[in-house]
Amino acid sequence: MLNIVLLEPEIPANTGNIGRTCAAAGARLHLIEPLGFSLSEKALKRAGMDYWKSLDVTTYIDYQDFLDRNTGAKIYMATTKARKVYTEAAYEPDCYVMFGKESAGIPEEILLENKENCVRIPMTGGIRSLNLGNSAAIILYEVLRQNGFKGMKMEGDLHRLEW
Repeated sequence: MLNIVLLEPEIPANTGNIGRTCAAAGARLHLIEPLGFSLSEKALKRAGMDYWKSLDVTTYIDYQDFLDRNTGAKIYMATTKARKVYTEAAYEPDCYVMFGKESAGIPEEILLENKENCVRIPMTGGIRSLNLGNSAAIILYEVLRQNGFKGMKMEGDLHRLEW
C-alpha cells in the first residue's frame, strides 16, 4: 500500500485535504508529531469531509518513532531543495512519500541523509512552494500512474444518465 507521510503538519485544512486524497487513492496517511492542530479539529474534518473515518491514519510521537516503526521503508522526500524532478524517480507500489511542514519543509539534516530519494516539483522562479495538499496530490498520483493505477476504478459513472 502506498504511504503518504506528513512531518509536523501545521494547517488542519491541508491535512484534511490530503487525507481525503489518500482515501480516494487507497493510500495510508502517516502523521508525525508535533501537529499544529488536534485530530478532532473542525477544519481537519471539514476538508476531509466524511472520508476521514475510512482513512487509514497512523500517528507518531516524532521522526525517530516513525523510522523505528517502519524499518526498511523506501522513503522519498518531497522538497523544493531536491535536484531530481518527481517524475524521474521509479516509485515502488508500497513506498512512502514524505512532505514537511508548511512553514519550513523537511529539515535539511533529514534531506542530506536521504539525498538520493529527494524529489521536487518544478516551478517557475520566485515561488517558494506549492500548497502542501496540491504537492501531495501531484506526487501521489504520479506514484499511482507509474504502478498502473492498480486497484483504482478507471471509468466514471454519470449520476442520472448513461454514457
